Amino acid sequence: MKVTVDTRLCIGSGTCAMTAPAVFDQDEEQALVVVLDEAPPESERAAVALAVERCPAAVILMHS
Repeated sequence: MKVTVDTRLCIGSGTCAMTAPAVFDQDEEQALVVVLDEAPPESERAAVALAVERCPAAVILMHS
């Protein structure tokens, strides 16, 4: 699995970081999404899928 985000469209809600903290964080200045692991282990699949679903700006993509 690979995770990508379009940070230009991120609104900084923090949902991704709360849903999948091993994969996402937020930067200190603008609270925009930071991908901690672009190729997370399979054990993170459910959390990443939930983060994709819950992202209010729909900027997270999960590629198999």
